[in-house]
Amino acid sequence: MSDDSRMSEGFLMEVCVDSVESAINAERGGAGRIELCSSLLEGGITPSVGLLQVVKQYVRIPVYVMIRPRGGDFLYSDREVEVMRKDIEMMKNYGADGLVLGCLTEDGRVDAELCMELLAASRPLPVTFHRAFDMVHDPVVALETVISLGFERVLTSGLDSSVLEGLPLIKRLVEQAKGRIVIMPGGGITERNLQRILEGSGAQEFHCSARSSKESTMKFRNSSVNMGAALSVPEYSLKVADVTKVRTLNAIAKNTL
Repeated sequence: MSDDSRMSEGFLMEVCVDSVESAINAERGGAGRIELCSSLLEGGITPSVGLLQVVKQYVRIPVYVMIRPRGGDFLYSDREVEVMRKDIEMMKNYGADGLVLGCLTEDGRVDAELCMELLAASRPLPVTFHRAFDMVHDPVVALETVISLGFERVLTSGLDSSVLEGLPLIKRLVEQAKGRIVIMPGGGITERNLQRILEGSGAQEFHCSARSSKESTMKFRNSSVNMGAALSVPEYSLKVADVTKVRTLNAIAKNTL
């Protein structure tokens, strides 16, 4: 691919969102795709069908829907799998453009059997293998499994606390993939480190939340009650994708060769 065509194609930014407002802001800021979830505080779980329907009314860019029945690990019981299958069916019916999922075995391998079953249920939609990849025992083997199963891309921080720490591995995964699957870095990407990540990884897509805090408009407030458990989440503040942040990230990507 010549530099010119690479420049015209540029990088694709995926923004993870858990509200209609964030989805609209992501598109306005120049995102090329949305990953739709609920509860980004838990790393994203399956959103409601209502959220998908309303988001699809307001945005034109592709919406990939998270299929993850709960927070925590990626080892699922038979009943959780039943829920995932139902969610896949519902999201397909209500206009999802793609799905995002991943399952592991207890010893940290990609659960090929279960993934194959869920991919079959997802057809004809494209599917991303999410950051369950960051919990695998052997990323080289896991990548080959994910490729052979037919996933379209894998989202990863390089098995580390953030993309910056995982950068050396991400670069190796991009080299190993040789274009057979998209390697999409995600986890802690900000305007301060994006250029380094794109230049250092060789990736063509990246994933971020680009959020800032937004004060609640509640006038009456009961400070002695909190709806979140131990993870005491600020009750009167929301995190929303910020158009300016999305734009800035997009501009950085455009200026990175």
